[in-house]
Amino acid sequence: MSSEFDVEATLSKLSLPNKIKLLTGLGWWHTEPVPESGVPSIRLSDGPNGVRGTRFFNGVPSNCFPASTGLGSSFDIELARRVGESLGDECRVKGTHVLLAPTVNTQRSPLGGRGFESFSEDPHLNGTIAAAYINGLQSKGVSATIKHFVANDQEFQRFSISSEVSERALREIYLKPFQIAIKHSDPWALMSSYNRVNGTHVSESKKFLRDILRKASRLVMSDWTGVYSTVESIKAGLDLEMPGPSPFRGKALERSIMAEKLFPADINARVRKVLELIKHAHASGIPFNGPEESYGSPEVRRTLRTAAADAVVLLKNDKKLLPLKGAKEIAVIGPNAKYAMTSGGGSARLLSASTVSPLEGITTAAGEVGAKVTYAIGATSHKYLPLLSSYVQQPSGEPGLLIEFWNESPTADYVSTAPDFSLPLKKAVWSTPTAETNCFMMDGIVSWLVCDSRH
Repeated sequence: MSSEFDVEATLSKLSLPNKIKLLTGLGWWHTEPVPESGVPSIRLSDGPNGVRGTRFFNGVPSNCFPASTGLGSSFDIELARRVGESLGDECRVKGTHVLLAPTVNTQRSPLGGRGFESFSEDPHLNGTIAAAYINGLQSKGVSATIKHFVANDQEFQRFSISSEVSERALREIYLKPFQIAIKHSDPWALMSSYNRVNGTHVSESKKFLRDILRKASRLVMSDWTGVYSTVESIKAGLDLEMPGPSPFRGKALERSIMAEKLFPADINARVRKVLELIKHAHASGIPFNGPEESYGSPEVRRTLRTAAADAVVLLKNDKKLLPLKGAKEIAVIGPNAKYAMTSGGGSARLLSASTVSPLEGITTAAGEVGAKVTYAIGATSHKYLPLLSSYVQQPSGEPGLLIEFWNESPTADYVSTAPDFSLPLKKAVWSTPTAETNCFMMDGIVSWLVCDSRH
């Protein structure tokens, strides 16, 4: 492919079916290619505190940065930029052109399931830290995707809930972090939210996508499965529906054009934005369909450590208890001390390249001054059974476990409450080692196993 990607020349060469094809994703983490017109498939990846890559299950290990709320708590604009730069470097190693971050929703309650993804409940801090993060990321040629536009601040009935917000509150609180970040960083993509605002889904709102965001003139993609219409979303200005295959574009879009509910000019406007994002990807030099590799260096480790340390805020120390001096015995109490809770779930979920639990860190530091550490679980707080990751090992003795799959019962009494464990198992049709017992198997499984009619 030539060094220059001409958006208008490419648009003029595309057939209408291929234009429609470009308006939805290829699976979960890529856009559709049109090779005959020189249009490659670009790769997207979650998320706000690390670059997961294209797999939830058995993905390539990633550097896990502090949750965005922690980064916001540092009030350090330069640190936010360095974190963005580190994430950009890792995107390049993972063949990723678009990072689905940062999140700048305004958290009004600690009960929000994704509150940790945003920097702050203060609009100015939220937008200012986001701008630095975006500038760092895009300095590496990787597109940021500021999200979720707008008022996506609760998880209850996330696809249908309507956030009822006055115009003043919208302007001064909910839109403000987006406004600040866009003004000071110019992100190359934005993501619409799942929810309604004042009764209308944002993904089909002309007010938000056309009248407000189009003044910013950049690609708008949906949140994953966050499109609920064909004609309305196209006319409002939603360029890219993710993931694919699409329920609301494709044949549905062709039918809408036949009925003249939409016209080729409507499609061209949306395709142009997709091609403009592809132009950024082309200019980045990041390979298309490249390999995914782990990224580590002394510099990124220093940034990780600094970001983690600066995320800790000491609110009160009137009696000068901290730092500890001359302690001979230290009690560590609590169920979350023993496990490295490095990130939240969903978009922030990833396989951390390296983790240190609070108990491990305290024990190491205490050993350096000759102090003894005693641990107690205290009051348990888990909703489901705790993970077994730290208690299991593979047959080779390596940490983790071996998962085996059969298309039929491996023994006659396999589902019995009193099986005979001495009976030999039938040969598994497929097996894979994994590092943890929290296995979200939405991907990473061989396709023939998933599609086997006997399974």
